[in-house]
Formats: sequence, C-alpha cells, structure tokens
Amino acid sequence: MIKLLWRFFLLVLLAAGFAWMADRPGTLTIRWLGREIQMSFIAGVVLAVLAVVLIWFLWSLFRRLWGSPHAMGRWYSGRRSRKGREALSRGIIAAGAGDAAAAAKHAAIAGNALADEPLVNVLAAQAAQLKGDRAQVKRIFEQMTKSPETEALGLRGLFSEARQAGDVAAARRYAERALALNPRLNWASTAVLQLQSAGKDWNAASATLAQQIKSGLVTQPEGNRKLAAMLAAQALAIEDGDKPKALELALKAHKLDPALVPAALVAARVLVSQAATRKASKILKETWIVSPHPDLAEVQAHLIPGDAPEVLLDRLRDLLKENRGGIEGAVALARFAIRARKWDMAREALSPFVENRPQARLCALMADIEEAKGDKGRAREWLARALTAPRDPIWVSDGVASPRWTPVSPVSGEIVPCEWKAPFEMPEQLEADRPMAVEVVEAVEAIEAPKPAADAAPPRLEPPKMVPPHRPPDDPGVAEDFDRPAGRSLPAEG
Repeated sequence: MIKLLWRFFLLVLLAAGFAWMADRPGTLTIRWLGREIQMSFIAGVVLAVLAVVLIWFLWSLFRRLWGSPHAMGRWYSGRRSRKGREALSRGIIAAGAGDAAAAAKHAAIAGNALADEPLVNVLAAQAAQLKGDRAQVKRIFEQMTKSPETEALGLRGLFSEARQAGDVAAARRYAERALALNPRLNWASTAVLQLQSAGKDWNAASATLAQQIKSGLVTQPEGNRKLAAMLAAQALAIEDGDKPKALELALKAHKLDPALVPAALVAARVLVSQAATRKASKILKETWIVSPHPDLAEVQAHLIPGDAPEVLLDRLRDLLKENRGGIEGAVALARFAIRARKWDMAREALSPFVENRPQARLCALMADIEEAKGDKGRAREWLARALTAPRDPIWVSDGVASPRWTPVSPVSGEIVPCEWKAPFEMPEQLEADRPMAVEVVEAVEAIEAPKPAADAAPPRLEPPKMVPPHRPPDDPGVAEDFDRPAGRSLPAEG
C-alpha cells in the first residue's frame, strides 16, 4: 500500500513538473561540430531523460553479459546445494527408519554435493552403524575430531564405539578429552566419573565431582552426598593400614552426610582404638538418629571391649534414649537383652513388631526367647514362620542386594545411594515357601516325638521338598552369607 502511494506521489510530481514547464515555453539551441540544433525546452528534457534511460539499459545489459559465466556457476552451485540438502534430509529420515541402504545412498549424494556440511559426516556415520561397519564408523568419527565444529561430536562417537568394544582405557581417554574441551558436557563428565569410580580412583573422581558441582551439572546437596560416599569408600579401603588417614576421611564424609552409616562406623572404630569413646559415641548417636542400623548399635555397645553383657545392654539403651530407632532399635535391644538373659525385656522390645508377618530375624529372636523359656513348641512355630517371613534388610544398590555397603551401582557404575532395606519380594515366592515350612515343622515334630515300641515298625520320614523360590527381578541374590550378631540361624531358602 505504501509503495502504491509513493508511485502515485511520483507520478503527480512528474505531471506537475511537465505542466510547470509547459506554462513556461522556451527554445533550446545546441551548437556542436559546426551544426546548430534548435528544439523546444520540453523536447530537450524528454530527450535527456530517454538518453539516461538508454545508457542505464545498455550498462545493465553489459553487466549481465559480463557476469553471465559467474551467474551460471552460481545457479549450478545452488542447484547442486539444493539437491545435496534434499539428499541429506532424506538420508536422515532413512537412517531414523533403519533403512541402511537408502541412508548410505543419500549420504553419498550429500557428501558429493555438500563437502563442507558437518551433518554429512553424521549421516555417513549413522549409515555405517546401520550396516555394521565399525571400522568405517570409527574412521568418520576420527575425521570429525579434526574440525573444531564437530570435535565434541566425534569424541562422543569414539567414546561410544570404545565402550561397546569393551576398551575401557580408550573410552576414558576420549571422555576426558571431551571434558577438557567443554567442562559442561554432561555425558563426558558422567562417563569420566563412572570410569574413575569403577576403577576406585577416588582422588580423580573427587576432582571430577567438584567440577560437576562448579559447572552446575549436579546440585550442591547431591554433590555432597556423592563426595561423602567416595570419602567413606576411601576410608574403608585404608582403615586397617592407615587409621589416622581413614579417620580424617571418615570425619569429612560424616560432616557432609551424617546419615552415611559406613562413614560413622569407620570413624567410631578408629576412635575406639584410640580410646576416644566419648567422641565415637557422639558420632554414632548423630548417625543413629537419622539412619538407624544394627552395626551402629553393635559398635556403640562395644565401645569398651570385654564388658559384661549387662554393661553392653546399658550402653545400648543409652543409644536408644534420643531415638528408639524403630524396628532396628527393637532388634538391637532384643539381641543384647538375650545376651544378658533378660528374656522379658527382649520380648517386650519385639512385641510391637511381631504382629501380622514379622521379618525373619524377628521370628528367629522370638524362637530363641521361647526356647530359653522352655517352650519348644512355640520355638518351632516361630521357626516355621521365619521360613515364610519377609526377608531381612540388606544393603541394596540399584535393586541389587549385597552383604556389604558399596558406593558404586553394580548396574550403571554411577555413585548412587546404597540403602539398608528389605529386598523386593514377590507374592509367588511367599506362596512357594509355605509347603516347605509345613513339612519342616512336621519333620521336626516327628523326630522329637516319643520312640515307639521295639517291635513296632519305625516311622518313615520323608525329607522336606525344597521348592525353589522365584527370585524377584531386581534382586539377583547375595553372593555370600552375612553374620547374624545374635539369634538362631535360619534354614537356607531354595
């Protein structure tokens, strides 16, 4: 609309100009080379305008003719670039669809048309991966690392290839190079931390974690938790050989994460060896309040080795003053009460947790109490309940159960929380264990029954049928058994 208005305005100005010149007639005389030409002023203006237009037209024609070879080159180049981009687009779609042949075909066309396009190498690498040509894939990624624009992408591709080939050293080298190139690369930082943690290179892992916190890849609380786990792992590794250093690391870990049980245990054990029982008890109580664990109770009770069971019980009860500790506190109190032969105290401690389906360790402790009281029938009943009871707590990391605390996930290799909890249990497993429990009780009752007369045929006892339990998918089992501080050992499952 504005252009039309401008054009109309110019026409009005042109008409007004000609009208103004028509109202003021005159004669224009030109003398040149002995000749004299006379014309009206308006005709002279018109001829001048036409001459200017003619000169502009001729100059434009000359420029077009002069630049036609370059114009043709640009046209062909544009046409080639357009075809290359179409081939690149179709190739990416084909690679996404898993069509290796079409992806390779379009990658070749795009490579010929777009020599300097970084996406061509990406498409070629995807096509080679679909074809299974690992050598070609590696060659393309190595070529990409030579360009600053695609170096990070090439390093990630080389890292993936090395990890798939099982070359841990090469994978770590590529990840560290990418991390040095850009400290904010999340994949590189995570990969380096995983490899360092898996290799127990805790000093390097701590530096990498500090860089993650600085770069904002992990939050400060999460970074402190992971750093505390690494410090605790270092303290556990050197506890027997270098107690002062282990104590220093454990105290740092405890300060970062007071709920970390291994850090508190290492610090307390070293302090007990140095006769600093008051400080050891303080650390144990701080961790017990936020994360009750049976090992904390065990170390607290044995702050001074060689004490009588009654003294151990009193020291444990001092731990339970600020926080009863739920079921862990009840189990610990019952175990030390049994050692001190205070059966009523042990029964009272367990009574809130033995309704419905108590854990196996509770059933074993109740069996010990009943047997000490002389009621063998109730003891056998508790043992039978233990066979189908929920499983006892154990260290679980990423769904994998282990008798020992571990800072690194056995599944992903990352530093994840290792929790003290009961492993996942499937209802099918519970139903499969019930017949075995009944047959075990019947076999025990038959063995303890009065012997028949000499002329009577001896009863024939069939061994209990062992029904293999169905292991839950997130619990591959425990490689080795762990010690039970007190209570009756249970029959093996499955």
